[in-house]
Amino acid sequence: MLDEIEGVIQGHRDGHGFVVRDDGETDVYLPPNEMRAVLHKDRVRVRIVRHDRKGRPEGRVVEIVERPPQPIIGRLLHESGVWLVAPEDKRYGQDVLIPKAATGAAKPGQVVVVELTEPPSLYGQPVGRVKEVLGEIDDPGMEIEIAVRKYGVPHEFSEPCIAQARLIPDKVRPADRRHRVDLTDIPLVTIDGEDARDFDDAVYCEPAKVGRGKGWRLLVAIADVSHYVETGSAIDIDAYDRATSVYFPRRVIPMLPEKLSNGLCSLNPEVERLCLVADMLVTATGEIQGYQFYPAVMWSHARLTYTEVAAILANTRGPEAQRHKERVADLIHLHDAYRALLKAREMRGAVDFETTETQIVCDDAGRIEKIVPRTRTDAHRLIEEAMLAANVCAADFIQEGKHPGLYRVHEGPTPEKKEILRNYLKAMGVGISLSDEPMPVEFQRIAEATKDRPDAQQIHTLLLRSMQQAIYTPINSGHFGLAYDAYTHFTSPIRRYPDLLVHRVIKALLGNRRYTLPALPTPGEAHEKLARRLASRVAPPGQKPKKATPPSRETQAWEAAGLHCSANERRADEASRDVEAWLKCKYMREHLGEEFGGVVSAATTFGIFVTLDALYVEGLVHITELGGEYFKFDEARQELRGERTGIRYAIGTRVRVQVSRVDLDGRKIDFRLVREGEDLESRAMRDKGAGGAASGATGLRRAAKKAGKAAPVTNVKDAVKKAVAAKAKGRKARR
Repeated sequence: MLDEIEGVIQGHRDGHGFVVRDDGETDVYLPPNEMRAVLHKDRVRVRIVRHDRKGRPEGRVVEIVERPPQPIIGRLLHESGVWLVAPEDKRYGQDVLIPKAATGAAKPGQVVVVELTEPPSLYGQPVGRVKEVLGEIDDPGMEIEIAVRKYGVPHEFSEPCIAQARLIPDKVRPADRRHRVDLTDIPLVTIDGEDARDFDDAVYCEPAKVGRGKGWRLLVAIADVSHYVETGSAIDIDAYDRATSVYFPRRVIPMLPEKLSNGLCSLNPEVERLCLVADMLVTATGEIQGYQFYPAVMWSHARLTYTEVAAILANTRGPEAQRHKERVADLIHLHDAYRALLKAREMRGAVDFETTETQIVCDDAGRIEKIVPRTRTDAHRLIEEAMLAANVCAADFIQEGKHPGLYRVHEGPTPEKKEILRNYLKAMGVGISLSDEPMPVEFQRIAEATKDRPDAQQIHTLLLRSMQQAIYTPINSGHFGLAYDAYTHFTSPIRRYPDLLVHRVIKALLGNRRYTLPALPTPGEAHEKLARRLASRVAPPGQKPKKATPPSRETQAWEAAGLHCSANERRADEASRDVEAWLKCKYMREHLGEEFGGVVSAATTFGIFVTLDALYVEGLVHITELGGEYFKFDEARQELRGERTGIRYAIGTRVRVQVSRVDLDGRKIDFRLVREGEDLESRAMRDKGAGGAASGATGLRRAAKKAGKAAPVTNVKDAVKKAVAAKAKGRKARR
């Protein structure tokens, strides 16, 4: 009997699609003719009809099980008397027909939101009506308006939520202080970036005797959001729906209404605020000897930035230190505790790869002004270590209290990724390999042993990519990357719902109560299957996973909450990346035809991805642009190699490229490899033929400028001749 399976359609811009199976097995390929009557995101039942030479399944749609309500965003077009919307998300594959009476107030060329009135069929396109007009494609912030709708990010609070937020007081009331420790005399401070608007956490550190030795008392105070956001309230329902704040350049979609996120729940300086405190004792070797949690009321004594703290630690007599001289001693103690925690991190073998993070700087119109690398200093790292310590204590407190909750779980590499990494390390001549059940310290040893090699970046990138994504789950199996037996998220309840749930569990344990999740949406079959798969993976090293037992209703509820929060975290990341890709594409359209140095960031069967040095933008050099020979992808070495010349392109290889094409709709940037010794005439003519009029003209303008001609190029042949003549004249003069 032929197999029939269920899953969700994943469309592709080239017309075909895939069914992402509920059971997690290999996706089923759907040819273009099978995609005519279905849409991206439809839930379907398919029958596997054949397998290709590599054993990959191909299917035929048997039934559309569910068609979720999904607005389609695109530009309204009027062609030959027909109104239609071309979806911005090319995975939908088909234009939507719009009857004239259903266009509303929209004008041709505007970006609109469409609601389907008739689904697609084998012989007919989908039909819809304009539900909302977003504006012109070049309007400031349009990329964000598109992204929040494209990925289904809730961006408007419900009326009940807004109404409840209005009733929240503007300051801490006397009644709120009851049963709380008064910490207003403790000089807690916040340390954040210059552009931060909400402050989740405050810190304080002082020397203390721990056992018979020296150590520190470290306080991490976190905004007590749970005091104001009650379980099942209107604000709580909206917060759960969002699950996380979403960060875009110049705009944030917050998880909580602004009155809470930037007001009463933000640890602003010199005002009373409610908090939940992790009060820890840290030994000289960085071990947490003891801890306690308690609700408190605090007073932030300063709002410091990472830049200020880094300057104070670098020069305790400098101008920044003089402005905050009352805080200098506390910051030195905090730095000392950080160095001890760092020693403990190194001892347990936590993975710590240095990567370059970038920040997009936009102008007032929302367009990219520049892209700059984020510099991480000891100020960033000491806050990070303090937060890690508080998170570990929170996980331990929940585990010791035998109360269900959400852990932040990060598992080691899958068997497939582990094998790829082993083969790669062997092929690259790295003398250290991975054991059958690798520990985090093994990854760190490889990173340390290879840090001075010319291909260190390539090796470290592959180590990082072999890791799995972290998830939220009630089934604790530790955090591989940080080398913790138990870890959770406690420190950001303003912007992450799992942290809010952890706060509620901790407060329930402090009050000898049990926290019960509200009536959340029942997990679908796919979620239940995924939860069981995650549960079945948890087993001691060297043992097979035990057969999963049906989880209790309470465990199912926590599993559903973890899956929901994990999925929405991915959704937020995808929406943010989509907006950044849009902005980078618009930015790179201004650089068509220009040349840049760059580094290969990935090698694939179809080409190499290159990240530009100056702009920190990534683009593709297609394999057809690598030269007139056959390139083969070496999976073991993760590189492309030319069969005739033996030239290799791997992660870390330095190249020079020209920006040849920008596809704003597809969020893609194409580069062309520039070879040393390529003359102006062949380059300009190649630009004209391969890159289109825009890149060709830009390349010719550059050629003309090199020839000393600043005037616009109007005649292609004349411009090239003049440029080549000028170059020849220059060579003759030098001789």
